[in-house]
Amino acid sequence: MTDRGTAGPSVGDGATGRRREILLVEDSQGDIRLIREALREICGGHVLHVVNDGVEALAFLHRTGAYVSAPRPDLILLDLNLPRKNGREVLYEIKRDANLRDIPVIVLTISTAEEDIMTAYRLQANCYVIKPVNLDNFFRVLNSVARYWLSDSRAGDGDGHVG
Repeated sequence: MTDRGTAGPSVGDGATGRRREILLVEDSQGDIRLIREALREICGGHVLHVVNDGVEALAFLHRTGAYVSAPRPDLILLDLNLPRKNGREVLYEIKRDANLRDIPVIVLTISTAEEDIMTAYRLQANCYVIKPVNLDNFFRVLNSVARYWLSDSRAGDGDGHVG
């Protein structure tokens, strides 16, 4: 299921005011609510699409089935621990697809395991973010991620390089 809706009034859309399409791949309803609220406060005006597992994520990205008219996201927020197809498999498929590999993928997960971090970067994640437990820290981290990856100078760049 895609949860399509704007993140709120237009704030921080950059000089162009272009609305960014964000794909959130997350199965935790609580985390979805937190991320939606954080993005609304941080960078409202963007469109957030939510899918709940890896199979849905790939259908959305490949515009198949129920997602035939899905937009191409400017940013993907990807949890690692997903049903049906895990985030590592989704990341691998995104980065090996010439039509998708330039979309920035931010791994947003609770895993602090070094193996998960190294695997994500080996699979070419653009950023690995550990979900903070504290609500204020959660908003602060999402603020940093969103402001950087959704800025006009970054959106669509996808090369993973800072600067």
